[in-house]
Amino acid sequence: MRRLVALAIGGGDRFVAELQQAWDSGDAVLPVDQRLPDAAQQSLIERMGASVVVDAAGRHRRRSGWDIETGDALVMATSGSSGDPKGAVLTHAAIEANAMATSSALAVDPSTDRWLACLPLAHVGGLAVVVRALLTDTPVEVHDGFDATAVEAAARQGATLTSLVPTALARTDPSAFRAILLGGSAMPAHRPANTVATYGMTETFSGVVYEGWPLDGVELRIRNDEVQLRCEMLLRCYRDGTDPRTDDGWYPTGDAGALSDEGQLSVFGRVDDMITTGAEKVWPVAVERILANLPNISEVAVVGRPDPEWGQAVTAVIVPTNHAQPPDLEALRDAIKEHLPAYCAPQALELVKELPQTPLGKTQRWRL
Repeated sequence: MRRLVALAIGGGDRFVAELQQAWDSGDAVLPVDQRLPDAAQQSLIERMGASVVVDAAGRHRRRSGWDIETGDALVMATSGSSGDPKGAVLTHAAIEANAMATSSALAVDPSTDRWLACLPLAHVGGLAVVVRALLTDTPVEVHDGFDATAVEAAARQGATLTSLVPTALARTDPSAFRAILLGGSAMPAHRPANTVATYGMTETFSGVVYEGWPLDGVELRIRNDEVQLRCEMLLRCYRDGTDPRTDDGWYPTGDAGALSDEGQLSVFGRVDDMITTGAEKVWPVAVERILANLPNISEVAVVGRPDPEWGQAVTAVIVPTNHAQPPDLEALRDAIKEHLPAYCAPQALELVKELPQTPLGKTQRWRL
């Protein structure tokens, strides 16, 4: 009987040891985000069907869990950026394919390189660092979440590689690392030369497209403006047994994008995020990238609000850096029209104190 073991503990040596023990026993692991309230952690463990829970008090058996299949390595809760998280079931073959492809792309040398895992291990951006280090025998230092001082100290002490999200990158000095994998939907307009913009998801166990180019073994195609992937890194199914892949193995990502003539991928945002205003299509990410660089804007999301004349009105939802001096709508419109067609300019401005986000900083548009 192969079980699902929920690791409800913080990042560090114990987490890595428990992960390895579960795999050595033929079990799979469910990392549980320790930033979730206790009730939410218990709900996740229940929904994902874990049979064993490892927490601060020790190891506990659960009667309500159900088994995994031979070869299953992980059940990863998706980010929940578009609603309730699902459990992506990833096999040992899938995570090994990811580890080898990413290590090859970065020319990782176990004799000179050292990974730093400083993102939450309940998310692929953090856990993938640990897994690729284990599978390639590369040294790794594991932190219990991001702390800028600790990250900079690790770099001074020999860490050469890490994975960050844009908000974490902005809080630390990245210059000491050889390479930084950078994930997330909104890449900084200006970023250090040692960063690598990645595209991937929980279902592919982290990035499988680097700077728009697919890693070895990764196929890309566009169908009805949607990015689709096919590769060994893909999930086997979700924990409820549903398989999101097509009959011939393609995974519809739900992201809108395009391929250049040379095969380089550009991602515009979620398909469902597209705004149709006066029969014109507006991709929020393109507008957000421009607005985010304007003065007195701390955070921004662009959404479509129902409009009797236009169908949808392009609306900028902004967290100002100074609420006493909020940005001016006409100034925002002028800035957009310098770079994009006039129909992309926001028709309305909403000021908020914060944007709803996932634990890794992805805006939850569905909550706006």
